[in-house]
Amino acid sequence: MATTTSGTAQVELAIGGMTCASCAARIEKKLNRMDGVEATVNYATEKAKVTFDAGAGVGVGDLIATVEATGYTAAEPEPPRDEAADAVDADEERADEELRPLRQRLVTAVVLAVPVVAMAMVPALQFQYWQWLSLTLAAPVVVYAAWPFHKAAWTNARHGAATMDTLISVGTGAAFLWSLWALFFGTAGMPGMTHPFEFTIARTDGAGNIYLEAAAGVTAFILAGRYFEARSKRKAGAALKALMRLGAKEVTVLKDGREVTVPIAGLRVGDRFLVRPGEKIATDGTVVEGSSAVDASMLTGESVPVEVGVGDAVTGATLNAGGRLVVEATRVGSDTQLARMAKLVEDAQNGKAAAQRLADRISAVFVPVVIALALGTLGFWLGSGQGLTAAFTAAVAVLIIACPCALGLATPTALMVGTGRGAQLGILIKGPEVLETTRRVDTIVLDKTGTVTTGRMTLLAVHTADDVDEKDALRLAGALEHSSEHPIARAVATGAADRVGTLPVPEDFANVPGLGVQGVVEGHAVLVGREKLLEEWAMALPAGLKSAKDAAEAAGRTAVAVAWDGEARAVLEVADAVKDTSAEAIRRLRGLGLTPILLTGDNRAVAEAVAAEVGIEEVIAEVMPQDKVDVVKRLQAEGRSVAMVGDGVNDAAALAQADLGLAMGTGTDAAIEAGDLTLVRGDLRAAADAIRLSRRTLGTIRSNLFWAFAYNVAALPLAAAGLLNPMIAGAAMAFSSVFVVGNSLRLRGFRAAEG
Repeated sequence: MATTTSGTAQVELAIGGMTCASCAARIEKKLNRMDGVEATVNYATEKAKVTFDAGAGVGVGDLIATVEATGYTAAEPEPPRDEAADAVDADEERADEELRPLRQRLVTAVVLAVPVVAMAMVPALQFQYWQWLSLTLAAPVVVYAAWPFHKAAWTNARHGAATMDTLISVGTGAAFLWSLWALFFGTAGMPGMTHPFEFTIARTDGAGNIYLEAAAGVTAFILAGRYFEARSKRKAGAALKALMRLGAKEVTVLKDGREVTVPIAGLRVGDRFLVRPGEKIATDGTVVEGSSAVDASMLTGESVPVEVGVGDAVTGATLNAGGRLVVEATRVGSDTQLARMAKLVEDAQNGKAAAQRLADRISAVFVPVVIALALGTLGFWLGSGQGLTAAFTAAVAVLIIACPCALGLATPTALMVGTGRGAQLGILIKGPEVLETTRRVDTIVLDKTGTVTTGRMTLLAVHTADDVDEKDALRLAGALEHSSEHPIARAVATGAADRVGTLPVPEDFANVPGLGVQGVVEGHAVLVGREKLLEEWAMALPAGLKSAKDAAEAAGRTAVAVAWDGEARAVLEVADAVKDTSAEAIRRLRGLGLTPILLTGDNRAVAEAVAAEVGIEEVIAEVMPQDKVDVVKRLQAEGRSVAMVGDGVNDAAALAQADLGLAMGTGTDAAIEAGDLTLVRGDLRAAADAIRLSRRTLGTIRSNLFWAFAYNVAALPLAAAGLLNPMIAGAAMAFSSVFVVGNSLRLRGFRAAEG
């Protein structure tokens, strides 16, 4: 489905027929040669992400035609469906269909190649006509099982290109054809012919040898590598599939007082639906009736259920663990948090890190160079008088050992597993470029409200006059404040209810604009609000309460005075409370080598009090929202690589300006869109986990590339020197690919830090 913005259009094409990174590089090169087209092709996900100038006469049909002219297939993916789980099941069925022929060819190759290899390796099995049985068994392997390689090589040759399949086809084909010549026109077909097979690195002249075991064995090894790579790639994308499966399939909608069960696709914004205990919440919405505990662990990784009531927002796919809820849908389909998470994961997996672009460029020129090296090897050994068979052996080994499977899979598999694991832990990596940045970051700027603190007013302390019971003060103040909608009043009411239980109902209530509230509770005339409200009733704070009020205000907290029956009796401290996990998060960020800075628009006293509580030494306070981006620029000008964590609209510009933007998933859409990483949980510790995971993923990519390069660099000279048997080369090449994928899959074991 193409999307268009400001004259440019973007489309994602499903590419078919790719067999290695060289194929992806060729398609990408052809697409980028078109006017106004920018394309990246990912071999692991088999997708091309293309941005093109819609006004320049380029259409999706032209893009598809270009891909097809290159020798591959292309199609627009099916439009997104609301039935996410059904779509995932359909994708799995398609993947199974694609794996089935590969599995059949692999089974054929293994069953037939094993006896061929056994006879070649064990002289005791070489009975009088063993070589002819080898030919009978090997022929179906080379012709049928290896057919995809030959077909791809021929297709690419018609378009003037050489890929990894060219190497496999030429290598196995040459070994098979040589064996045919030796059997029919040489001495290898004579009754009683034997030859030893030594599993060592040593030069041989190949006299009288046939290479059917090499042709069949290499095909089996490579097919095995391809099959397990394909299965591993499916596993690597399992996190995305798991995300899509989280959603509910049916929902009970309330219509005209009746309960009607409809498919999730039939739900619309504004509909009210019922969520019974134990059911999944169908979509993002707001609670309009009831209260319950919601288990969001499958989305956020947070194990403690969250209490929700009327007016609270809930997220689709979370589990109602308590009472009956009626929810009004605010987002449906692709707008939900679950769908946005899945899209972010998919976008990240379709991107490319700088390291991968380098690997693709190398793969594109690697194949022609290897073919030239193989021909050079053949010519050198022929020229040195070693004989045709020895020269041929070395040339075939060069062709087979050089297949750049591991090179092509090094980055995509690590990226897919890393981003998928992050999604399971509530860490969404927006693009692979982010990984490179996490390595360089040395400073982390933290927004205060909603990031280090909870972002809502909370009752923190209660000070009472002599002979006044704290519970009495909370009960009377909380009862009166419960009737007010002011955020400070709600904080007092909530805090009082938490500490003393059920609050009485006021017999009389009146709001005093700008000062507080007054009324009658349990027969007492009660005042709650500013000190000035008490002064209007000729009441003064006692010395102890006056000093408590002054100390609270000096720390940036709001002091609420409470009086009843003509006397000032308590002072309540209300403020935006620091999250329980923030101090631990700061310690973890320091442990990663980052210097934390607190950035806020609040006054300096508030900011420094919060910073002292969590262990931050550098504070930048009283900053206007539009100036936050200037602070980030100034830090960058000092030579720092800056990460920024924020959650509000006012943080969006700074998140975009920072080298690495981490958006709290509990924040606004604007912040999430501007960030490079999204932390689904409102827990700052997730920022440390996100940076650890990103660095681990980048480290895996680098180790994959190192081993892929080291393998080719080390093995090619051995093969060219005639010291590597072609079958050993094939086994080593297949193992290198499986090793790279297995190394990437280790990222699935990444765990969030405990505590």
